[in-house]
Amino acid sequence: MTTLWDTTGSAVVKALGAERRTHGAVASGLALTLVVVVGEGQVEEAEQAATRAAAEHPCRLILVVRRRPDAPESRLDAEVLIGGRLGPGEAVVLRMYGRLALHAESVVLPLLAPDAPVVTWWFGPPPRLIAHDPLGVLADRRVTDCSLADDPLAALRERAEDYAPGDTDLSWARATPWRALCAAAFDAGTSPARSATVTGAAGDPARELIAGWLRACLEVEVAGADSDSRGLSSIRVELEEGAVEVTAAGRSTAVLTRSGQPDRTMPLDERELGDLLAEELRRLDADETYARALAAATGSGDLSDRSGGRSHVWHDPTDSAEPDPALTTA
Repeated sequence: MTTLWDTTGSAVVKALGAERRTHGAVASGLALTLVVVVGEGQVEEAEQAATRAAAEHPCRLILVVRRRPDAPESRLDAEVLIGGRLGPGEAVVLRMYGRLALHAESVVLPLLAPDAPVVTWWFGPPPRLIAHDPLGVLADRRVTDCSLADDPLAALRERAEDYAPGDTDLSWARATPWRALCAAAFDAGTSPARSATVTGAAGDPARELIAGWLRACLEVEVAGADSDSRGLSSIRVELEEGAVEVTAAGRSTAVLTRSGQPDRTMPLDERELGDLLAEELRRLDADETYARALAAATGSGDLSDRSGGRSHVWHDPTDSAEPDPALTTA
């Protein structure tokens, strides 16, 4: 590992090249560049999740820690690693102080793996407008997490208003096991649906996305019901003949109930953050199913027809009455 204090972007690039020569790393083996925007207090958790995802998707990992954009002087501290605590791949941890934190792309751009897609993940409150953050504008795929916002449902609506193909949210990945069980329940050729109810924690964005997904797929009314559970607890679909219900039964199982058939116990594992991130890295194109679910969950129009390009919109959190949280991660 090479540690650089009060350094420059060019020195970080040189240090990465020197580490690669020393360890014999091959840049052409990288599938993508993963840029992680994280606050200082969550660096360890973000590193663990990104390392888990990088084990499945070989990538160059760049962690950007924005520190005090209102600091009087700009400063850059960096760690350059190949192997070690961040896995066998290439990794750079950048801590940016002062006005440099608002221009993180000036340091990140030269560090991107050549001819490889770029994924940006905000581990913290998602941006109100991704165009406010150059690290989102330069990315091919953008991963947020509405569950970390002060108001998750308001953040989900912001994601719909700001949506462009290539956007996704980890709340959608959290809903994947439930979607898989619901899809399996209809494999037996059940009768048409009439209505549905999704039960889960109030304000859970995963619950809203599941409800939107059912509305988009089944074209029926979907009601939400609150429960004391931490996440989703059940999904019930009323059919013209009977009903189908999936109910959580512990931390790792669910019960699938269908009218006229015996109950079945199915696996329903609660996955770690790194597994959720790894799932989103499996596809680098636009997720049209997520777009339809998000549109139905928020009452937005057709999101798939939007342009995938964004232009940077300058936003200075030190001179704003309502600074964008993506630029004030500390």
